[in-house]
Amino acid sequence: MKNDLQTPLEIRQHIWKELGRASQDRHHAWRTPVLATVGSDGAANARTVVLRGVDAAHQTLRIYTDQRSAKVSELVNEPNALFVFWSDRLNWQLRVRVTISIETAGPHVQALWQQVQQSAAAADYLGPAAPGSPCPDAQCGTTAGDGVNHFALLSAQALEMDWLELGRGGHRRARLFPDAWQWLTP
Repeated sequence: MKNDLQTPLEIRQHIWKELGRASQDRHHAWRTPVLATVGSDGAANARTVVLRGVDAAHQTLRIYTDQRSAKVSELVNEPNALFVFWSDRLNWQLRVRVTISIETAGPHVQALWQQVQQSAAAADYLGPAAPGSPCPDAQCGTTAGDGVNHFALLSAQALEMDWLELGRGGHRRARLFPDAWQWLTP
C-alpha cells in the first residue's frame, strides 16, 4: 500500500474509502473500532463499538447505542472523544479525534430505528435495564423490556486523524486535519 499512496491527499481519500467500506462490510477490521471517552470519574473509558455509517463529504462517523449507556452520559458531559482503528490487512492504525452529538428523537432517528427494528439487533435497545446495570444472575439481560426503545444515534465529527502505516521498509505517519496535514515521525 505504501507505494500506491504518496501524498496526504491520497492517504485521506483512501482512509475515507476504507471507513465507508467498514460501515458496510461486517468483516472489515475497521467495522469495530475502540471509542474512548472521558468517564464520569475523569478517567479514560474505552469500549468497542460498531461503525454504522460514514459520510466522507462531511467527515462524520455514525454509531448506534442505547441512550441509557454510560457512553451517552459521558458524551453529554464531554463530547470530545477518540476512535482507534487497526487493520492488519492494511498495516494501518488510525486514531480519529472527534466531537460527538447525540440524537434520540426526530424523523432521522425514527427512520433509522425502523430499519434496526427489523433486525436481531433491535433487542439491544429494548432491554428493561440500562447496559452495565447490576443484575442478580447471568440471565437478567435476556428478559424482554416494555417495548420502549432506547435507541440513540451518535454522530462523530472528525476533527483530526493520526494515520500510522507500519511497513518492513519503515513506517510512515501523518496528522490529517479537515483542510491541512503534516508528516510526523513514526
